[in-house]
Amino acid sequence: MKFYFNLRSPYSWLTVHDLLARHPGLARRLEWIPFWDPEEATLRELDAAGGRFGYTAMSKAKHLYILQDVRRLARARGLEPRWPLDRGPRWEVPHLAYLIAADHGAGQEFAVRAGELRWQQGADICDPQVVAELGRSLGLDEAGLIAAADDPKLRERGIDALRSADRDGVFGVPFLVHGREKFWGLDRLDSFAESAGEPVAGGYPPEDHPGGCG
Repeated sequence: MKFYFNLRSPYSWLTVHDLLARHPGLARRLEWIPFWDPEEATLRELDAAGGRFGYTAMSKAKHLYILQDVRRLARARGLEPRWPLDRGPRWEVPHLAYLIAADHGAGQEFAVRAGELRWQQGADICDPQVVAELGRSLGLDEAGLIAAADDPKLRERGIDALRSADRDGVFGVPFLVHGREKFWGLDRLDSFAESAGEPVAGGYPPEDHPGGCG
């Protein structure tokens, strides 16, 4: 079973929150795979490896809708979001650093903390120093995290992650896969859990929007 997440996406942030709060056992069973907006160099590497990136930029109207939607969803969970300002973000920085954290058994904690920094503190998680400070709080090597986005081996693993997303038909996040069954969006989490044999109790009210970026 796979969980494709994106540290840029507010819906991924909320899905991580719900997954760990409502289905912690399931969270441990999943393969967490980062999926991000690649820079030009990464796109070239992905193309050379025979993969493609199946995400398209959203319209301004959808972006404005998401601002409202995320605020409602977050407050229903007792969270107060702060909308970050992205100035020339390089998403390889946090997503390839995540791979280091995962190697040390701290991947989920890294994703949680990155989400808190971005969506509750408005921090720039594409700043290597911010990622380094995050890693320090988890006992990780700061130098490795700072250099992650340009580490050839990590970049190769990142390409493998994006190729996996391509094979699974990922077009947005959060995206969960159980066998041939695919689930896109925050409000599909319980359906995914049921497919995996997890008990599902009453939770947050269902939303008309699937709660995904894509």
